[in-house]
This record gives sequence, C-alpha cells and structure tokens, in this order.
Amino acid sequence: MHMNHKILIIACLCFSCKTVPVTGRKELNLVPNFLIQSMSFSQYDAVLQSSPVMPASDAGAQMVRRVGTRIQHAVENYMNQNGFGKELNGFKWDYNLINQNIVNAWCMPGGKVVVYEGLLPVTQNETALAIVLGHEIGHAIARHGNERMSQALLVQLGGLTLEEALKQKSQQTQAIFLGLYVVGANLGVLLPHSRLQESEADKLGLIFAAMAGYDPDEAVLFWQRMAAASKGNKIPEFLSTHPSDATRIKRLSALIPEVKQKYYQPQ
Repeated sequence: MHMNHKILIIACLCFSCKTVPVTGRKELNLVPNFLIQSMSFSQYDAVLQSSPVMPASDAGAQMVRRVGTRIQHAVENYMNQNGFGKELNGFKWDYNLINQNIVNAWCMPGGKVVVYEGLLPVTQNETALAIVLGHEIGHAIARHGNERMSQALLVQLGGLTLEEALKQKSQQTQAIFLGLYVVGANLGVLLPHSRLQESEADKLGLIFAAMAGYDPDEAVLFWQRMAAASKGNKIPEFLSTHPSDATRIKRLSALIPEVKQKYYQPQ
C-alpha cells in the first residue's frame, strides 16, 4: 500500500469514530449515515415487495406497529435526553409483519423493522415482542451495521481512501452492504453480530423497552422460551444470529435490576 494511502486511512480512522450510546465504546464509522440509510431503505422496499406483508387492519400487524412505535418514542426520548438526538437524523421508522412461519425479526439502519409471523407464538405477549424489537432497534441505534460495513471496507478496499472507494467502487460498496444483509424473497436478516455488539444491543434494548413501559423481566422468560424452541428438530432462524445460551440469560438477569430502577415506567 502506498504510504500516502496509509496516512489517509489512519487519519480517516482517527476522525471516523463514534460513541455508542450507554456503553461509551468508540466504534469505527466510515460510511456516511445517508449512504447506508439509502441502501437500507432500498433493500427494505425490496423485501416488502417480494413478501406477503400483512395488511394494516390485521391484529398482529397492529400489535407490531403499536409496540414498535412505543419503542421508537422511548428511543427518541433517550437519545434527546443524552445528547444523541442528531444520530436519529434521516430515520424513517416503519414496522411490518410478514406472513411467513419464520421465527425472526430485524431492524435495518434508519428504523426499518420487520417481524415474521412465526415469532409471535414464541414471544406470546406484547412485552416479549417489545424485548425483541428493543434489541433489534438497539443494533440500529448503536450503528452496528455501519461499524461492520466500515470494517469490511477497510479489509476489501483498504488501498483506497473512503472518498475514492465510494466514488470509484460504488458497486463494490453496494456489494459489501448486501454481503452483510441477506435479503431475499423469503428472509431478510442482518448476518451474525459480534458478541460485543449483541451485548450492547441487549442492554440498549432493555433500556428502550423499560422506558416504553414494558417490564424488562420478560427478557429472561423470552430467551428461555427461545432456548427451549432450539431443542426441537428445527432451530429458529432468530437463533442463527442471536445465540440463546446460559451466559446471555445470566447477563440479562444481572442487568435487569438496574434497568428497572432507572428506566422502567409502567403504563
């Protein structure tokens, strides 16, 4: 690699770090929010166009939208109260229920949320659904997709400055995004996060759910049900990207008392 490129990349790394809400961790964010949101919105629309989306009049779809909206308001309140309000610029929140027997849910950058019908028998109630949506939205709020795309850009296009990569390698940039998001007619899901990112989303999700008036105690019960579901012949899609294990449940159990005390606002 040319020395000038090395210097530019190092400078880019130094000035392209963001702080993750709650944890305070510094993460790499090389990709402008407007760009990753634009790609996200396009892929989200593609999923909806190729999937059996439940109508707005459906009770399940109404529940998804109701719970998602409450989480959204909690997120907006939290971010504004803690000086992160500008991080929500460009968000276009949307919530849809897809009529497929898939145990899964996800949130793309910019607030695009999908829940699959197959998840609802496992969540069993609105509070558990709020735990799931809080967690998925937590990934978006922490910009985990941006972080992983930034890491991929460095690995695959490390010989270029970011500006050059985005201008000269736009197709490769798009391919990197699509490589992180498996989006198709039957399933759209962010590929597995790191354990650190999962832990951050767990904590953010608990806080958002609690602020929205949902009892965070339900998180342990939900993940226990997910663990039980994985003992059958078919592992739920959700568990392929969200490992349910004793360590996670133990970590959540340790977080809940503080979250309830500081953030829980029963409604």
